[in-house]
Amino acid sequence: MLKLFLASLALVACTGAHAFKLYSEHAILVSDETGQILFEKGADAAVPIASLTKLMTAMVVLDSRPAMNEVLAIDESDVDELKHSKSHVPVGAKLTRHDVLRLALMSSDNRAAAALARTYHGGPQAFFGAVHAKLKMLGMTNTVIKEPSGLSPENTSTAADLAKLAQAASHYPEIADITTNASDVVRMNGRNVVFHNTNRLVGARGWDILLSKTGFTNEAGRCLIMRIKQAGKSATLVLLNASGNASRQADALSLRRLIGGNLSAKRISIR
Repeated sequence: MLKLFLASLALVACTGAHAFKLYSEHAILVSDETGQILFEKGADAAVPIASLTKLMTAMVVLDSRPAMNEVLAIDESDVDELKHSKSHVPVGAKLTRHDVLRLALMSSDNRAAAALARTYHGGPQAFFGAVHAKLKMLGMTNTVIKEPSGLSPENTSTAADLAKLAQAASHYPEIADITTNASDVVRMNGRNVVFHNTNRLVGARGWDILLSKTGFTNEAGRCLIMRIKQAGKSATLVLLNASGNASRQADALSLRRLIGGNLSAKRISIR
């Protein structure tokens, strides 16, 4: 079914702006080389961003230069009481901070993100102070982050702001490496556990992905941030509020074609 959906979209996104269709409610595509906006759709509207938040959490934690080999214990306060989301990390599990970071980014584990904020030097208050300072430094003036995982619908941003977030996050080798692994093994409670990337495009044939993060809540819909290379060029794409995984992946494929120059080279805007 997904193959048929992608094929049908390829026919829609053919040669010009009038034929271009995107299913996500909000999107942006920015050339990494020139900073030119190649495509935008509702890119300045502030909406919930779900787990895209975790890229900011990761940057702020790494900025503090903590001991990444320090062992952290997942406790009850890390459990999601807002949406009661599932986690493969049990309360009491002991992992290195590096492994907690991997779980937060690659498999988008909410308890892992909560633990990173809780164990931040100075505690959660210091963590959010650092988040707000980072937002200001990056010029993300239309972004609000009130908790570290993205579960809260009060975590809002714009596609334009999130492109800045993605470009900043790509300068962290740990984040780029973790988010572009299709799967990894984490040592937890004395055994090896395999975790998989929430972005099915990571590791997929034909995709050269430099950074990746997915997100989903009912309020945010399906969201995606990626930096990708196509035809020797790199670009950052942001997709917000797609209705499903298939439409989100199809939109990513459509935007990738813009990088490759298969569509009109001029900027396409859909307001």
